[in-house]
Amino acid sequence: MSLLVTGLGVVAPTGIGVEAHWESLLRGEHAIGPIEGFDPTQYGISLAGQVRGFDPDEHVAPQLKVQTDRWTWMSLAAATLAAEDAGYTAPEDVYATSVFLASGSGGNEFSQHEIQGLWARGPKAVGAYQSIAWFYAASTGQVSIRDGYKGPSGVVVSEGAGGLDSIGWARRVARRGTPAVLVGGTEAGMCPYALLCQATSGRLSAATRPEEAYLPFDRRANGHVVGEGGAILLVEEPGAARARGARQVWGEVAGYGATHDAHHHEDPAPDATQYARAIRLALADAGVSPDEVDLVVADGAGTPELDALELAAIGAVFGSRSTPVPVTAPSSWTGRLMAGGSALNVATALLAMRDGIVPGTAHLQQPVEAPGIDLVQSTRVQELRTVVVLARGAGGFNSSLVLRRDPAGEAA
Repeated sequence: MSLLVTGLGVVAPTGIGVEAHWESLLRGEHAIGPIEGFDPTQYGISLAGQVRGFDPDEHVAPQLKVQTDRWTWMSLAAATLAAEDAGYTAPEDVYATSVFLASGSGGNEFSQHEIQGLWARGPKAVGAYQSIAWFYAASTGQVSIRDGYKGPSGVVVSEGAGGLDSIGWARRVARRGTPAVLVGGTEAGMCPYALLCQATSGRLSAATRPEEAYLPFDRRANGHVVGEGGAILLVEEPGAARARGARQVWGEVAGYGATHDAHHHEDPAPDATQYARAIRLALADAGVSPDEVDLVVADGAGTPELDALELAAIGAVFGSRSTPVPVTAPSSWTGRLMAGGSALNVATALLAMRDGIVPGTAHLQQPVEAPGIDLVQSTRVQELRTVVVLARGAGGFNSSLVLRRDPAGEAA
């Protein structure tokens, strides 16, 4: 079942709002910088992609702000931006809109504050809101409550693949009769506790200069950089979108596929079989051949092992084409945002299709050998009709999404 993307809401290191994000990418502005808010020296990590200039008071009511964590503030803001972008107001039927967001780690900063209070002053220092602010479903619940969306809702927990998987769930919800769904997600893992949890993976870059950190598909790759933020999108059943007079259509969700390595909870499978299978499933679902794909927006893990596996998967699917498939990793400009990152990559892909511009991979100066693959090193002008977005989540999750320009020619 196809869905139309009618609204985009972005809160990311590259900017707040879809156009701010896009213009930052096109200018080649690195949104990765020194970590602010605490001293990360003891963790051996110094860089991150943080959302600077985000004032929650501009987006969240005071009584809601005290109950929620920074990641939920960002989801509330992005959900508002998406609805405004779509010109969407809650219909009279409160069950006509669902919220299906992704989450990777929940309310880290709120939880750390409460745990510090517990150990310093005892149980009475822990507030009642701790029970809900940390919860990985908090953003879905708070958006649904605030905006009165009572359709079937839920949360997807598949780490970095979650942003794509939420769209897969939206298709199920729409197939069962709910015409509009908010999808995507945000993350805010920038506090000592959250950074420590991520550092234990051994896959974070220890580089101290942004241009030397997080280099997907580069021979100098040395790990990734964490980031916060993400994107929320409004997707609608085509008939319902046109019936309400949707003022724009960013693109069509034409196909989706997901697999699991079933190998190990931390280590990736030694081959790319299941990752390639996820891509093939999405293409088959969309009725698209590998030759019809104009661009692949890659997961871009930034470690030599994971990058090699991703290129192997892409090569297995697209390697027999007459022309190499272009591949880019825009997350290299922002850091990896966990569940928010794949959602942001979908927004980036839709913007790329709108303007016919492919953003390059940041500081890709020494690309690894990738037969049959055209690694995009710098921004280029290119007509884009069909784009594949890829994502992986820690533990073996693999997801693939096929996007097409609006078939009715009503793209923004």
